[in-house]
Amino acid sequence: NNYGPFQYPEKLIPLIISHAIEGKALPIYGDGRNVRDWLYVKDHCTAIRKVLEHGSIGEVYNIGGKAEMTNIEVVSTICRLLDKRKPRVDGKSYEAQVEFVSDRPGHDKRYAMNIDKIKHHLGWQPSESFASGLAKTVDWYLQHQNWVGDLQARRGLI
Repeated sequence: NNYGPFQYPEKLIPLIISHAIEGKALPIYGDGRNVRDWLYVKDHCTAIRKVLEHGSIGEVYNIGGKAEMTNIEVVSTICRLLDKRKPRVDGKSYEAQVEFVSDRPGHDKRYAMNIDKIKHHLGWQPSESFASGLAKTVDWYLQHQNWVGDLQARRGLI
């Protein structure tokens, strides 16, 4: 899964950030143990460029972040970052806002990518760790809360 600045706030990471700072529930599907491989958006862009410039026509290159985490781990990490950067007025952790909701029917338990081919054939691998990319993402959303608000106002969503 991609993440980073300007991601539409219906996706897990921006949704959790915006809901947390708005005091809303932080919804987690099922038991939160669904696993995703997280890839920072800039790394995804550099991988695509690498494939376009140096890849072989007709070949398939998996692009992943080498950062498999459960959804509950991702949400907990976001909450800890927000606890430091924008503490709640009541002093509680943002984790107090976590709410488990019914999982979607047929929801995959794990998405993961094997990036060995792109790494060995094209020399690409992600440069951003999940921790550093997530910190940049949280900081961006904190500094651009009006961006999410503008989307909400235009769409009446989120």
